Parts: sequence; C-alpha cells; structure tokens
Amino acid sequence: MSLTKKLFQQTAIYGIATVVPRMFSFFLTPLYTSSGVMDTGQYGKVSIIFNWIIFFNVLLAYGMETAFFRFYHTEDKKQVMSTSTISLVWSSLFFLLAALLGREYLARFLAIDAEYITFTIWVLVLDALVIIPFSRLRAEGRPIFYAIVKVGTVAFNLLLNVFFLIWLPIIAQADPDSFLATLYTPGFEVGYVFVANVLSSLAAVIVLLPHYLQLSWHFDRALWKKMMHYALPVMVAGIAYAINEAFSRPLLRYMNVSESDIGIYSACYRLALFMTLFTTAYRLGIEPFFFSQAGSNNAQQTYAKVMEYFVILGSVIYLGVLVFADIFKWLLLRDEAYWAGMDVVPFVTLGAFFLGIYTNLSVWYKLSDQTKMGAYISLAGAAVTLIFNIALIPLWSYMGSAVGTVAAYGTMMLVSYKLGAKYYPIPYNVRKLVFFPLVAMVLGWLSFYIKPFRETYIFGILAFAAYLFLIFRLEKETLLKFIKK
Repeated sequence: MSLTKKLFQQTAIYGIATVVPRMFSFFLTPLYTSSGVMDTGQYGKVSIIFNWIIFFNVLLAYGMETAFFRFYHTEDKKQVMSTSTISLVWSSLFFLLAALLGREYLARFLAIDAEYITFTIWVLVLDALVIIPFSRLRAEGRPIFYAIVKVGTVAFNLLLNVFFLIWLPIIAQADPDSFLATLYTPGFEVGYVFVANVLSSLAAVIVLLPHYLQLSWHFDRALWKKMMHYALPVMVAGIAYAINEAFSRPLLRYMNVSESDIGIYSACYRLALFMTLFTTAYRLGIEPFFFSQAGSNNAQQTYAKVMEYFVILGSVIYLGVLVFADIFKWLLLRDEAYWAGMDVVPFVTLGAFFLGIYTNLSVWYKLSDQTKMGAYISLAGAAVTLIFNIALIPLWSYMGSAVGTVAAYGTMMLVSYKLGAKYYPIPYNVRKLVFFPLVAMVLGWLSFYIKPFRETYIFGILAFAAYLFLIFRLEKETLLKFIKK
C-alpha cells in the first residue's frame, strides 16, 4: 500500500494543477456560451481552432516529453535537460518562421480564418517552449511550483477573457475616447479568445525562464538520437490520439456540418469535463510512477491494484455525470440553444473513461521500450475514429462523432489489454474491472435516457446512493485500509 499511497499523493498534487485550471475553464465555457457573447456558430469556430491546436501541439512536442522521463533516470540528467530543450527550441523556431511565412496557405488548408492563424501559431510555439521546463518540475519532484505556474497561467487567461469579452465592451461604450476603448473591435470576440491565449502562454514562458538560464546548452548528438528513436513512435501515438480526441470537429466542418452544430457538439462535449479531469490528473501522476517503480519486486501487483481503484472511482464519476447531467448543463451551457446536443454526453464521457483505462494498460509497452506497439494501437484507434466518423456523420451528424469516440477508445483499451497480457502480464481482476463499469452504465443510461427517471431525479439519486453502497459492501476492507493509510 505504501507504493499505492505514493501514487495517490502524486495524483492529488498534480490533480490540483489539473483540476483547478480545468475549473477555470469551467467558467470559460458558460462565458463563451452565454447569450450575447458568442452564438453557437462563433463557438464552433473557436472549438475548431482549439482542436487544431491539440493536433499541432503533438507535432511540435514530437514525443520529447515522454522521452525526457524515459532517459532522465538512466542518463546524465543535465545532458537530458539540455539536449531535449535545445531540440525543442530549434524545432519551434523553425516552425514559427515557416508557419508565419506560409500562414495564408496554412489558413486555407486548415479552413481557419486568416485573421486568427497568426495568434494560433504563436500559441503553438509558446506552448512548445514550456514542455521541458514543466517536465523538469515533475521529474525533480517540485509539484507545488508546477501547480502554481499551471494554475496562475490559466487564471491569467481567464481574467484576460473576462476583460476582453465582458469589461472591454462596457468600457468602450461608457468612454469611447479612452485608451482602452481603442483596444475594442466589435465582432472580434473569437480573436480576443486567442489574444488571451497568446498572452497567457507568454506569461508561462517568462515564469519558467530560469530553466533556460540554468542550462549548460550542450547538445549531445548521441543522446538526442536515442531520445528521438524512443520519442518518434510516441509522437505517432500522439498524432493518433489527437485524431481520436480532436479531429472530429475539423472533420465535421469538412463534411459540411454547420459551425453552429459543431458549436453545440463541442459545448456538450464539455460535460465530460469531470471524467477528463480525473483521467488527466491520473495520467500526470502515473507516468513518472510507472518508470520509478518498474524495478520493484511487486510492481505488477501494484499496477493491478491501482487499476481497480481507477476503475471504481471512474465508474462513480461516470454514473454521477449522467445522473446530474441536467444540473451540469445549466451550470456550463448558459444558452439553451446548446442543450440540443445533450444526447452525446453518455458517449463522450464513456470514451474519456475508456481512455483512462487505456492509459493504465499502456504501462506494458512503456516499460518494455516497445513504444512502437503503442503507436500501432493508437493508429488502430485513429483508423476506427476516421471510419466511424466518415460512415456515421452523414447519417447522425455529430452523434456519429460521439459514437466514434467510444468505438476508438474502446478498441485501444481492448487491444492494449490483449497485447499486454502477452508481453507484460499483470494480474488484473478482470471480473471486477468489468462489473463496476457495467453496473454504472446500466444505471446511468436508465437515469439519462428514460424520460420519467430523468425528470424526477428520484431514480437517479437512489441509483447513485445504491451504487456507492454496493461498492462499500464489496470493497469495504480495501477502502478502509486505503483511508487509514
């Protein structure tokens, strides 16, 4: 239990750095979806650009973050930090120059308005420059400072959004001759969102400048080749992940779904926030834990037990999201025009849950240096995503994308489990891992899709309470030991 305790301590600390910024984004969603700030079409445009940013973030990182953790504990730490930083700096500068020179072509290719493409380029480059500084904080065991920078950056972004979208129009109307009024351009709401992102990303770079000042700036070519050999398959897996997670919105656009419908889908997708928060915090804690504990005698047993905790907690979150979905939609989606897409919530939340399980299962290929296998699995998921989206979008519009999300992550989860059982056996309690999610799904879907149950909340609340009681009865000893620890 001591190793498990250490994992959950890490997850809790990094969870603060993840949950709090996402909670700030919780406030951004009702801001963007409020009547009078953005309509569904404008929000659709914002979501398309943000999803392209997810895709290009993977390209500009090219797996170097995971390679950093892989070699930090086995090679000279200073050389790993210096070499990985130099690599990312030069690649980012090259991208910046090439993208700015070809921004008109890039805008047409990505179907993004040219007026927003420059902001997008700068956000991508600035985000790439903080990859290794943030990784260094995690590797050196400085989660408090990591959390402060992460939370501070997102809080600054939130304040900038409020300033540009709420305060600035009021100031410009009240005092048209003031200096601040000159910063206001009517109809530029989408642009202000990305101006805020550029400024907040720049702030993060400035705060993390000490990392750059402390480097030896020595580039170890042999080390870099080893890191790239490890990183590139991770990048391929990351591209596949980006296709699974983010490509549906651009694909919806290419398949002639209106920006208004894309905005509705993207807004309702946000209700998977709570599952995403849990799985993201878990991933930040588990990745260093995987590598640091790989040599222990009972590593496999520890990983199996951690999986049980994850699945049980994830099942509780899944059921809670579905039971209280209408409360969450009222909090997040202020304009009722967005509520038309609520039927996607059970699917996208389940997809996020499957992704979290896959993250846990991925331990086998990361520890055995078979990152190519991870790339193959992710590519299989990407293929499923594209097949389902292309087949179902013409029939079901954005609901086809939601179904494709579940199919893709479900495929990756099952394939990874089968391969892991062959190459790195872990004694998972499969019956338990299937039972808890299945019960949560049945209760949740009854509560969500049966109209009388959903309108009264009586069934949902009773189902949620009964599920918690079931967990306590079946896992009483384990839970009491964990709480005691």
